[in-house]
Amino acid sequence: MPNSKKKIIQHLETEVFCKLGVSPIHGIGVFAVRPIPKGINPLKSYISHREIDIPKKDIKHLPKGVRSQIDMFCYYDRKKVSIPVMGLNSFDLAVYLNHSKQPNLRFKKAGVLVSLKAIEQGEELFIDYDISFGEKHYF
Repeated sequence: MPNSKKKIIQHLETEVFCKLGVSPIHGIGVFAVRPIPKGINPLKSYISHREIDIPKKDIKHLPKGVRSQIDMFCYYDRKKVSIPVMGLNSFDLAVYLNHSKQPNLRFKKAGVLVSLKAIEQGEELFIDYDISFGEKHYF
């Protein structure tokens, strides 16, 4: 078995924990497809989590459809958007994490999550947006 095939099978066996699904909380959410132990990153990925901060004024000229994709899939504040260096034709499941004041995940550092408790199969994964992004969110 080639080395790369072994790595993919190992990844599937030990690192794939989540799927997207319809959230009873809000729109689309991230759900456990199998039990997730406490203290691991259930969304480990080999794609880059680096982002480039771009002032909002620099993207005003983009087509409305592209700007709506940025609004949907990128983190932003009042002045800037953080666009992944991998572009928008690939995605990170973390953008679908919904907010909860009783989260079961937190960011350890940019792009790296950690489970705060054991998570059961079928359970939705949440982060606290206020802690993760440093501002109050009202829903």
